[in-house]
Amino acid sequence: MKRFVFLFLGWLLFTYHGYSQLHQKTELGIKAIINNLNVEVQFYSPSIVRIVKSPAGASFDKKSLSVVKTPEATSHTVQLKGDELILNNKTLEVVLNFKTGSMSFRNSKGQILFTEKSKGASFTPFNDAGATTYNVSQSFVLDPDETIYGLGILQNGKMSQRNQEVYMVQNNTWDFVPFFQSVKGYGLFWDNYSPTTFKDNTEETSFNSEVGDAIDYYFMYGANADGVVACMRDLTGQVPMFPLWTYGFWQSKERYKSQDEMVGVVKKYRELGVPLDGIVQDWRYWGNNYLWNAMEFLNEEFYDPQKMVDDVHDMNAHMIISIWNSFGPQTKPYREMDSIGALLDFKTWPESGSFKWPPNPDYPSGVRVYDAFNPAARDIYWKYLNAGIFSLGIDGFWIDSSEPDHFNPKPADFDNTTYLGSFRKVRNAFPLMTVGGVYDHQRHFTSDKRVFILTRSAFAGQQRYGANTWSGDVVASWEALKNQISAGLNFSLCAIPHWNSDIGGFFLWDFKNPLQNPDYRELYVRWIQFGTFCPMMRSHGADAPREIYQFGAKGNAVYNAIEKYINLRYSLLPYIYSTSWDVTTHQSSMMRALAMDFANDKKAWDISDQYLFGKSILVCPVTESLYNENGIEKFKTIKTRELYLPAGTNWIDFWTGEKHLGGQTISRDVPLDIIPLYIKAGSILPVGPQVQYAEEKNWDELEIRVYDGANAEFTLYEDENDNYNYEKGLYSTIKFIWDDSKKVLTIADREGSYPGMLDNRRFNVKIFGQEKNIHSVVYNGEKTTVKF
Repeated sequence: MKRFVFLFLGWLLFTYHGYSQLHQKTELGIKAIINNLNVEVQFYSPSIVRIVKSPAGASFDKKSLSVVKTPEATSHTVQLKGDELILNNKTLEVVLNFKTGSMSFRNSKGQILFTEKSKGASFTPFNDAGATTYNVSQSFVLDPDETIYGLGILQNGKMSQRNQEVYMVQNNTWDFVPFFQSVKGYGLFWDNYSPTTFKDNTEETSFNSEVGDAIDYYFMYGANADGVVACMRDLTGQVPMFPLWTYGFWQSKERYKSQDEMVGVVKKYRELGVPLDGIVQDWRYWGNNYLWNAMEFLNEEFYDPQKMVDDVHDMNAHMIISIWNSFGPQTKPYREMDSIGALLDFKTWPESGSFKWPPNPDYPSGVRVYDAFNPAARDIYWKYLNAGIFSLGIDGFWIDSSEPDHFNPKPADFDNTTYLGSFRKVRNAFPLMTVGGVYDHQRHFTSDKRVFILTRSAFAGQQRYGANTWSGDVVASWEALKNQISAGLNFSLCAIPHWNSDIGGFFLWDFKNPLQNPDYRELYVRWIQFGTFCPMMRSHGADAPREIYQFGAKGNAVYNAIEKYINLRYSLLPYIYSTSWDVTTHQSSMMRALAMDFANDKKAWDISDQYLFGKSILVCPVTESLYNENGIEKFKTIKTRELYLPAGTNWIDFWTGEKHLGGQTISRDVPLDIIPLYIKAGSILPVGPQVQYAEEKNWDELEIRVYDGANAEFTLYEDENDNYNYEKGLYSTIKFIWDDSKKVLTIADREGSYPGMLDNRRFNVKIFGQEKNIHSVVYNGEKTTVKF
């Protein structure tokens, strides 16, 4: 009797067409048993819904490594119509088909957005290092002409990620995030950390993961790409502000072999008058490979590390340093982590204790990767990092090999036991955990300096950890340069906005005497032009140094072009820093695939070599050699680059002011020192002073360029540049509003304040192209208007 009453009150039994289905309403949605599967639908917000499926009778309880959102109370209805159970919350309609067990998702208008394939869920029993679990797979059906974006950093040159199969295991140059978003305005996050195969063909789109107790994914609807990014950040974490100086120019190489060499590079830049904000110290400052990543300066060439850091700071530059996720057997962190069983056992870099190449197996390095999933190991990691590195005043960390390096992988390697189970089970989330460990510890230690981490790998949610991911040790080529564009754009569409590449490529295997090689010199210029319009502008690589003076002297065409774009980067800092605030506050993106802003223009959907930097600047990098003729630089005959101007707006040439209609393909002259740039009509661009480093001059006199042809708004953001007081509301914003019909610019009342804020300043306002008609405005924080 009690059992009958329980079923009557808690469960409803429906029988249609000869089959029975059991479902139960829950606080977040529903639970059901269909075709021997437990199916759970959980609303996390009106725009985000979680789908969990597991074999009937199996238990499933997972704390996500990526998801940080607590489900919101989301009002919704549950209604049975024929074979379908419909959950509706006025933004999303989620439909469970009792006959097939498949889910489909509709918008508030009832339009189908996304559908699981009928009977597309699969569970195959799997023994994971002695644990009974499953290989899990779910198939979906996309529209034939639908474009999708994301999946991480893929070196495939594709913008849309349709029609391919990708085996997703983190490696040096491919960083995987099992997330994609559609041009239809929805996204899907497959919350699984094991090696996973993504497959898309004419029949289906699927994720297949090697280890999983359940199928676990999140569907989100944002209506457009920005909305999807906002949903993903709401789910997996928001983006903190980076320091202003990190958006300046960075110089690095593999490697500066002494503190004198590194400090000397900064001195040389200051002597030349070429702006520089960041210098990077690569590996081996710790000494030999048995001392790998000791987090101490044990190399005698770094004889006074405190003086080194102070010397860099005295020249108004900043320094970050290479740290790894593995330790040599003679280091203190190794011994302490080994004592708690927090070291993994597989081949990693370096393989030999000797520096000589190739690695000598007779002298194994004994280097082992640490268990980043173990909170005690993360504590040990920070203890030594803080004592040996951060305490010196170093400004940030370059977490190299954060995937981590895994050489000659064997199935048994994945049986390694981590704090959270087998290495196989959590493999792809390693970068999230090691980067997060450093971020969380530094935030706990101090709020006086913003966390800045440069790292080589990433996973879903890493945007919350103050990290800029670079695309790994790519081999320099013109194709590689082009591939970086789509790689960065797809990564940004995973809701992780900070990305960069090694300007010039890391390895120079295909270029003999690269600094004298006309083809490489041209490639380097084109890469630095592209890097100017990336979230981080960083020159780095092996096989040849990359400092500007390695390419000649002032007056040389290559030197002049490099210098031109470093200076351009600094002039755009007010625009870039304000854009970074828009990323943090309004869930925007810095590098924007054309489909983000021009989803109604099908011609823009699959363009892989153009993008917007911020919401105003169309960037069209040159990705082919034009001026190398039989090994001789020939710059006199100007070549051209064909490009597409998206429809729905008009465009203004950044260099000439020439106006163009959108929706057309044009040809643009591209001499060595020109990358095609176009400003969207209806834009406002603040231009900063000429400086040697980001904070050399305050912004007491800015040029405000209006690109007319449509109404425009821009918000100038300012704060203290390198602490977390902005989280307490200590910052200011000034909104500029352009009325194109009246030709009036309104500068609104300043909102907010912070220590050191400018009370008065001058704005020199002009409509771009009308160079003689400049209005100089003294602004004291109160609303004013400028009439043209």
